[in-house]
Amino acid sequence: MKNFINRSKELSFLEKEYSREGSSLVILYGRRRVGKTALAAEFIKNKQAIYFLAAEESETQNRTAFKNTVAEQTGNVLLVNTNIDSWDMIFKVWLDTASDATGVGNEKKLMIIDEFQYLGKANSAFPSIFQRIWDTMLKDKNVMVILCGSLITMMESQTLTYSSPLYGRRTGQIKLKQIPFRYYSEFFPDKTERELIEYYAITGGVPKYIELFYDFPDIYTAIENNVLSTSSFLYDEPNFLLQREVSEIGSYFSVIKTIALGNQKLSKIATTLELKQTGLTKYLKTLINLDILEREIPVTEENPEKSKKGLYKIKDNFIIFWFKFIFPNLNYIELGHEESAMKKIRTNLIDSHIAYVYEDVCIEKMWKLNADNTWDFNFDKAGRWWNNNTEIDIVAIDKNGNDIIFGECKYWTNKVGLDVLNVLERKARLVDWKKNNRRNHFILFSISGFTDELTQLSKARNDLILMY
Repeated sequence: MKNFINRSKELSFLEKEYSREGSSLVILYGRRRVGKTALAAEFIKNKQAIYFLAAEESETQNRTAFKNTVAEQTGNVLLVNTNIDSWDMIFKVWLDTASDATGVGNEKKLMIIDEFQYLGKANSAFPSIFQRIWDTMLKDKNVMVILCGSLITMMESQTLTYSSPLYGRRTGQIKLKQIPFRYYSEFFPDKTERELIEYYAITGGVPKYIELFYDFPDIYTAIENNVLSTSSFLYDEPNFLLQREVSEIGSYFSVIKTIALGNQKLSKIATTLELKQTGLTKYLKTLINLDILEREIPVTEENPEKSKKGLYKIKDNFIIFWFKFIFPNLNYIELGHEESAMKKIRTNLIDSHIAYVYEDVCIEKMWKLNADNTWDFNFDKAGRWWNNNTEIDIVAIDKNGNDIIFGECKYWTNKVGLDVLNVLERKARLVDWKKNNRRNHFILFSISGFTDELTQLSKARNDLILMY
């Protein structure tokens, strides 16, 4: 990354762990490219720290590399030429020499083991080995260890689940997420709001993707160079992400493709794939855990877990873009006809993709308005609402009060007028939430602004907000 942006909350948490008395064991994990290593590197700036990157090699090779890393970064020359077949001994050398290397005896000893899951993959007993080292050697010392990993399923099974030997040892964990839209102006200070939304719609808050898109004049040129070429970095990214996490990659691809085509109900997904609904459970659960899918329910539902109105939505912007525009055109691209796929992207990207991502951007902005006390109440739930025939982009409710906000998001080239407000008001009457005892409020988001007539009306109504 050219600049380290966002992550202040995560950095603050790590600093608190570093400042606490005694030992700290933090699990830092999340999908590939999301910025875990960058966060760790930012955190250890101006600190004496051991950083070790595990590899997909044998345990012996990793142990030797770890020994050499400890030797180099602690200045222990004798360790380099010593043959050690015990992890315990290397950690003991670190504990004994790290303070001398820093020259500050009371400074907390800090170690980061990146891609920790590869050690457990090389030797399934390694989490138990590290548990023993932690319990007998580290937990009562002034040390901080951060275990990082990018394979979510393996990291959870090796460090977080009840069956893991390390269960109960951690003092904290961070599951690193994508960067929210509101920070995009810091990545691209010269871009307009419309351009920022376009870039977010493809890169989805993943730092590595954002970095790749830095130096291109527009979103289409960036896509052409970073996604459409068979040799480009992101051409086969979904396959690369999934093949590390799941074994039946074809089945997972089929589920994602089906949802990308608009089949969001469990029954519809099952019918399309010719599977029983119960047979889909493990695929959907895994994809949700990987932050690729989410289950949405109408925001007014009182028991979300039991609701039968749930829809499955692809929450990763790049994944849904890829399955909508790249996957269906792989034959064209493989045959060297990228221009055919690019033409379809230019024709359909806004209406079929960016306009929907804009709704998520607007919901994010709603929470900022809420924090800024825009209304004389604070809502505690915000999302979409729908029934069999009608959908509202945004509904926000105060569960303990009687206030409700209805909103629409229009990513149009034309200005939004009175007709949009009139339709929204009619749809609002269909929402049953506290229907006989509530205060209705309305908000309209428009990337292209509003007509003079609607702007004048908003000045005369205290229940209507217009947002560019």
